[in-house]
Amino acid sequence: MHRVLVSRCLLGERVRYDGQAAAAYPLLAAWAAEGRVVPVCPEVEGGLPTPRPRAEIPGGQGAAVLDGRLPVVTIDGGDVTAAFLSGAERCLDLAARHGIRIAVLKAKSPSCGNDHAYDGTFTGTLLPGEGVAAAALRRAGVRVFHEDQLDDAQRLLESLEAE
Repeated sequence: MHRVLVSRCLLGERVRYDGQAAAAYPLLAAWAAEGRVVPVCPEVEGGLPTPRPRAEIPGGQGAAVLDGRLPVVTIDGGDVTAAFLSGAERCLDLAARHGIRIAVLKAKSPSCGNDHAYDGTFTGTLLPGEGVAAAALRRAGVRVFHEDQLDDAQRLLESLEAE
């Protein structure tokens, strides 16, 4: 059985920066009941508290954070780059340990977003980009989806199961 790395907030855990959880997702609950889910919150795994100040990547590019070219900053000016890098490393460790090839992570997050990220101005402006953990996982060959791409993730999972 293939395991799937899933953002803890998408599983109903109150680990988002604002201390909230995301909506419930029946498919993720079904995967969890099958024992297929490996839960993770990269920001909490990296040592950040819940709740915590909002954070964004100037330019919205998690890969640039991995390469040491951009920081991750909080709305009050703090540099939380080290925590984001540590959380991404934890995701890679989990993926390697469990042979994970699919992740479902929270959209638009500076850690987890896989196709859009906030631009670092804290104005709600989105750019094409990805979060730090999503970029690290992608580089490691893990396919990253967000909660509005669950059908795509399910199709890939079925394909992998059929191999």
